[in-house]
Order: sequence, then C-alpha cells, then structure tokens
Amino acid sequence: MSLKPNVSKTDHAQGNLDADLVIVEYGDYQCPYCGAAYPVLKELMKEFGSQIKFVFRNFPLSEMHQYARPAALAAEAANLQGKFWEMHDAIYENQQYLNEDFLLKLAKKLSLDIPQFKADIENPKLTEKIDADFQSGIVSGVNGTPSFFVNGNKFNGGAEDLVQLLNENAE
Repeated sequence: MSLKPNVSKTDHAQGNLDADLVIVEYGDYQCPYCGAAYPVLKELMKEFGSQIKFVFRNFPLSEMHQYARPAALAAEAANLQGKFWEMHDAIYENQQYLNEDFLLKLAKKLSLDIPQFKADIENPKLTEKIDADFQSGIVSGVNGTPSFFVNGNKFNGGAEDLVQLLNENAE
C-alpha cells in the first residue's frame, strides 16, 4: 500500500524537512504500542534526525481509546501556538495519566495561552484535520497503530525495525 495523500505542508514534520528519507507515523496518543514506539523514535531522531523528515498523522482509535481524540485535539490546538511537538512528546511521556484535565495541565506546563487553547480545542477546523489524517490512513491501508510509511510505502515493521533499517543504510 502507498501513502495517500503525499506529505505536504499541512503535515506536522520535524527533523530535516528537505531530507530524501521521509517517515510517516500514523499514531494514536492513547495506544500502548505507540507509547512503546515513542522512545525508540525519539532515539532514532536523535541519531538520524539530520537525514530524516519525520511526519506524524493522527489516527485516533476512538472506540478503544476514549482519550485518543481529545489528545489529538490538544496537540492540534498546541500546534496553533507553535508547540505541536512539545505537546505530542508530553502526551506520550505521560500516557498513563491521560484524561481531559491532564491535557489542560500539560497546556499550562507548556505555557500555552489557556483561554486560546480552550477555544481552539472547540474549533471545527481541528476536527477536520484529525478526520482528514484518519481518512488518509484508511485509504493508505492503515489498520492499526502505530503504522509507518517510508518514502510513501507502507513499512511492515515497528519502530525497532526502522532503527535497524537506518543502521543498515548508514553502514
């Protein structure tokens, strides 16, 4: 399966934005497997960040994880204040405490403008962005989280396998 649509300016990206190697993760903030992949990906970016453009797309499995969508909304709201990755990381680093009150605590910790943050969470545009990410996952063949794509192709493996792939390429 290949990635649809291709990575664009509307995506959240970090690392080397001009890199030839583009890794896309479809993730759910409450998914334990995504939580386990997070430190591995963090390490990967520390080591290979200059060679990778890393993209995160929302894939909240709301039926299983009641806080997946609120967390995605919190990250998107933080994005409007320029702190998407800070919120993304804070959620994964504190995944076991996840609930709506805790998301607000994180927003305060990140020094976000709270009235603005609360207003933005209600913004239908953010719901549209999450739904668009989710839809793109469905058409790209994502059936669980985390799911990875490397240069537009579905990667059949987890975060550890990505590290192995990059180590092999580096040698």
